[in-house]
Amino acid sequence: MRSNKMKEGASRLPHRALLKSLGITDSEMKKPFIAVINAASEYVPGHTHLHEISRAVKDGIRNAGGVPFEFFTIGVCDGLAMNHEGMRYSLCSRELIADSIEVMLKAHPLDAAVFIPNCDKIVPGMLMAAARLNLPSVFVSGGPMLAGNIGKARVNLSETFEALGKKLSDSELLDFENNACPTCGSCAGMYTANSMNCLTEAIGLAMPGSGTEPAVTAARRRLAKETGELIMEIYEKNICALDIMTRANFDNALTVDMAIGASSNTILHILAIAQEAGVNLTLDDIEIIGRKTPQLCKLNPASDIFIEDLNAAGGICAVMSELKKAGLINLNELTVTGKQEERIKNVRNAGCAVPGAPQAIRSIEDPFRKDGGIAILKGNLAEKGAVVKQGAVLPEMMSITGTAKVFDGEQAAVDAIMNDEVKAGDIVVIRYEGPKGGPGMPEMLAPTAAIVGKGLDGAVALITDGRFSGASRGAAVGHIAPEAAAGGLIAYVQSGDKISVDIPNRKLELLVDENIIEERRKSTVLKTADVGGYLGRYARLTTSADIGAVFKQYERET
Repeated sequence: MRSNKMKEGASRLPHRALLKSLGITDSEMKKPFIAVINAASEYVPGHTHLHEISRAVKDGIRNAGGVPFEFFTIGVCDGLAMNHEGMRYSLCSRELIADSIEVMLKAHPLDAAVFIPNCDKIVPGMLMAAARLNLPSVFVSGGPMLAGNIGKARVNLSETFEALGKKLSDSELLDFENNACPTCGSCAGMYTANSMNCLTEAIGLAMPGSGTEPAVTAARRRLAKETGELIMEIYEKNICALDIMTRANFDNALTVDMAIGASSNTILHILAIAQEAGVNLTLDDIEIIGRKTPQLCKLNPASDIFIEDLNAAGGICAVMSELKKAGLINLNELTVTGKQEERIKNVRNAGCAVPGAPQAIRSIEDPFRKDGGIAILKGNLAEKGAVVKQGAVLPEMMSITGTAKVFDGEQAAVDAIMNDEVKAGDIVVIRYEGPKGGPGMPEMLAPTAAIVGKGLDGAVALITDGRFSGASRGAAVGHIAPEAAAGGLIAYVQSGDKISVDIPNRKLELLVDENIIEERRKSTVLKTADVGGYLGRYARLTTSADIGAVFKQYERET
């Protein structure tokens, strides 16, 4: 047992004395010590119930003969952090989460770990830590919230942002405020938190149902308890995180990513997790998978279908079962509950199990689209790549040429959209919001929602070196690399320039003569963010979005 480093032998008498001060008994001292890593907090809706989930996990660990030790991570709620300086801390919190877990489990050697995440950066931060530590590991998320209701329409967080751009009365706005988010849990659509929880299940590190079972159900509590029991089995078999985090399982996760129309943020996170796992993965690899994987699900914000509907239809295992029919899943890869083939062979057929509810999973023969929900664009405006959630783009916006309207920062763009200064045919360019330039690469839900709220999602595109919330929809192209602060071409775009966004052909081009661009390079002074503290340190250490916006490896090694 790894925990014997601090509890076995005469020289560990002081350590045992400290452990006994916690109430550990002699019999418990002989059992495996299991970490329970909890993202609980009292003001994040996705985390407020995680103490209850953790209690069930710890009960399961004790049932199966282990001794649980719980500790906590930080966690940013992207919804609460949106559209102010707090959003700059969201992505960079991922690195802090991974580092803090490493510190805790290196300083206090335990034998295995259960991870309890439930929001955007917590899931990938914990996955990065699991890969780095390579212990027997199982994940169980807190689960999604249920959809809200406004009249006869089901809604969630994205609709509240879009409501701000509409001409609604105070009482109508209050209706959204009171009813859009009716329960605890991660927001109810296929936003980043639910996307990452679903991909954790697909890669094999969580039990079936972990990505989709609603936060408020008894089934979620049973799942948590079963996860606590399962970690003891995984420990006895000595199945460690990297035994599961193989290239083939990353491909499985990316295939599911494309099929479910997941958040574009998943691309950043999968790249970062793969680096921690020692798996060679690039944007080009992701594009290859996206080209051959049909989109089987179109969930909110791209439709009025929610995660609870996907769960009722059999969840991620049902999606993988459909993908299996086309030979798109690596079936022989290990998961925490056996091989991939074993866990998906007995799921319900595609389609919703609840009469009258919308069809959550289409068949492999009748997909929403023949390629995946996310596309990787390249061109002179994105030499290293850019990302678009094409599954949430209107058909008429898939290939457009428009006029640039340039803003150095998000807020100026939001103000212009809300003041009706952005017109049909414009392409909004928001720059200096990348990993270094933001810094922190903030999400752009406010401007995308404002465009939708103004009824312009069929006439206006947005491109940025920042990124988008999973709740964003429309022709929104993000993660442009190189970013403006690094001298990418986006730094030299001027209002009035023509830009081509061609998603089917994966092109993003500035239609300006190279001689003019070269003159602009000579006369333009690049902007740098003047920030201190952790944000300043992140700006100095972070890499480009096309490799996951992770810390430079040499900094960690030195």
